[in-house]
This record gives sequence, C-alpha cells and structure tokens, in this order.
Amino acid sequence: MNTTQLKGNWNETKGKLKQKYAILTDDDLLLDEGKQDELLGRLQIKLGKTKEEIHNIISDL
Repeated sequence: MNTTQLKGNWNETKGKLKQKYAILTDDDLLLDEGKQDELLGRLQIKLGKTKEEIHNIISDL
C-alpha cells in the first residue's frame, strides 16, 4: 500500500475503520500530507497492532 493508494479512497477506508474499531476517532484517522507514518503510529497505539498488521487491516477493507 502506498500513499497514493491510501489517499485515493481514504474517506471510504476511514469509515470502514471506524465501523470496525469504534475506539477510533476522526483525529486518529487524520491523514495529513507527508504524515502517513504518524497516522500508522496513532493506529498502532490505539489498536495495539504492528505496522504490518495495520497495513493488512487497511488492505483487507
């Protein structure tokens, strides 16, 4: 998954993540330009998963 793929359908993906993990907020899922690693870090902390697991979760949505 690269940044372009992530950005392309981020609103849809964000909605699915919020449905699957009710603990996530809009602030947790904020995707700023050039800050994909920060987003992944926030998700790692909130969900207690590794970066690879986060990538797999997002790819599977």
